[in-house]
Parts: sequence; C-alpha cells; structure tokens
Amino acid sequence: MRILVTGGAGFIGSNFIRYMLGEHSDYQIINLDKLTYAGDLKNCEDYANNRNYEFVKGDITNIQLVYKLAGKVDVIINFAAETHVDNSIKDPTEFLKSNVIGTQILLDAAKKYGHERYIQISTDEVYGDTENGFFTEESILKPSSPYSASKAAGDMLSLAYYRTYKTPVIISRCSNNYGPCQYPEKLVPFFIKKLLAGENVPVYGDGSNVRDWLHVIDHCRAVDLILHKGKIGEVYNVGANEEHPNIEITKKILAILDLPEDRIKFVEDRPGHDIRYAIDSTKIQNELGWEPTVGFEEGFREVVEWYKNNFI
Repeated sequence: MRILVTGGAGFIGSNFIRYMLGEHSDYQIINLDKLTYAGDLKNCEDYANNRNYEFVKGDITNIQLVYKLAGKVDVIINFAAETHVDNSIKDPTEFLKSNVIGTQILLDAAKKYGHERYIQISTDEVYGDTENGFFTEESILKPSSPYSASKAAGDMLSLAYYRTYKTPVIISRCSNNYGPCQYPEKLVPFFIKKLLAGENVPVYGDGSNVRDWLHVIDHCRAVDLILHKGKIGEVYNVGANEEHPNIEITKKILAILDLPEDRIKFVEDRPGHDIRYAIDSTKIQNELGWEPTVGFEEGFREVVEWYKNNFI
C-alpha cells in the first residue's frame, strides 16, 4: 500500500508514520508537511533513511503539489491541521486555510485519483462540551472555538464528498493525545518546559475543565484499524475513557518532577473554554476490535520523563 500522510512531521503524524513503518514493512509512505512552527523533522530522524519513506516539504493548499503526490499513492491520511485553540481565538485565518481549504484540496485529489481510502483525522472538540453523558458519532456538532469550527467544517466537507462523489471517506475523532514529540504549546509539554525553566505554570480558571487523555500510540493503532477495517462513509470516536481535570494533570506533572504545588498560578479563563469533552468509543471497540492498551498512570509518567530528558 502507498500512503500519503499529511502533517507527518507533527506530533501525531510523526508517531503514526513510525508506527506504520514498524507494523507494515512493505508499505510506502510519503510525508507531506509544511514545517510550520509545530512541525519538526527531528520527530522523523529515526526513520528518515527508511527505504519506504519519503519526505516532501509543502503545503496541502498547494494544488499542483498535492495532485502530483496524490497520483503516486492509494490512500491519503490527513493529519495536517492548525490545532492550537488560543491561536485560533487570536486569528482564525490560518485555521480556515489549512483545516477547510486544505481538506477540500485533499478530498479533490482523492476523488481525482480514485483512492482506496481518504481518512480525515478530526477531534472530539467538534462536538462541543457537556457536563454529563458522552458524545456518540451521531451527536450534533456544536464547536465552541474557531479551531473546532474549522475542524467541524472539514468533517462536513468530507462527508459531503462521500455522499456527492462517493469519495471513500472515513473520519476519526480522537480525544486529547499525549505522548512524545508534541510541540510545547499544549498543556503537558508546555507545563513541563516551564517548570524545568524554573517558571510557574498558568492554569486557566480553577483548573476544573475535564479532558479524556489518550496515548498517541493507542491513537495510531486506531487509525491503522480504521484504514484497514473501517467502513467507508463512517465516523469513529477514539477515546481512552481517562477523564481528568486540568488541575489534576498539572499536579501529576508536579509530583513526577518532585516539585511543590505552589508552582501553580491560576489565570483568567480562556474565552469560550469548553467544560468537559467526553466521547463514547463503543463503536470502534465493537466493530473494529480496538481498545486502549497503554495504562494512563504508567504511560503518563513515561511521557513526563521523556519530556524531562528531551528538554534538558
């Protein structure tokens, strides 16, 4: 199988390529990445010379380049996205370009070349928040931020291409990923970096906002299953059922680093800050046989230690 992975120098994309090269030694992977501030070829160093791997620097909004690469592959898996909520609040423009226009161009390429699959990597944030219960794949989308709205738009485009053109779309919506190689703007690496620099960590509001934490390798396993066994035209939620308030995650980091809790600084809450994300992953578990394998306590400690070693 020949796969075009977009955004493959980023956090989840680079981990996915590493996983796939290890699991499927005969697959060929092209990594298309713009190398924005959040993309780094250091994330791909250990497999850069793999004979089945090729890196191409470029933007998914570059139609000519996308079509050139799409003509060489059987599948597109779209990890490329602007993802930082705070940045989207300051200026949504790049989010619309990448997450909407970029998605449309990739979908056109998949349609043009008759690909076997087009997998759109999305987020649980498209559902908005809820204080009770869990979102299923049938839940109404109610995004809260410009970021999640742009991802919801990409999802709707993808499903529209499936219905209108029969483009073989499948959508994955995952919860908060944690793991190595994440750019230090997201909570875990951001807080670790500040703490190691002797700074306090800013926690929004009272820190009660809840997220479900999924190890990136479990997410990679899910996407692999979706690629091979997922039903075209379907959406699959991918979550670990590991709900933890942000303040609890912060205290875990402090404990692992053996630092006092007075390093926490509560700051003004983010505009439109979602209270709780919660997705039901029953569908992918029952239909594709996926379940999370990385225990949260052990996995989280290993990840904090990884950042500690890599930030020093």
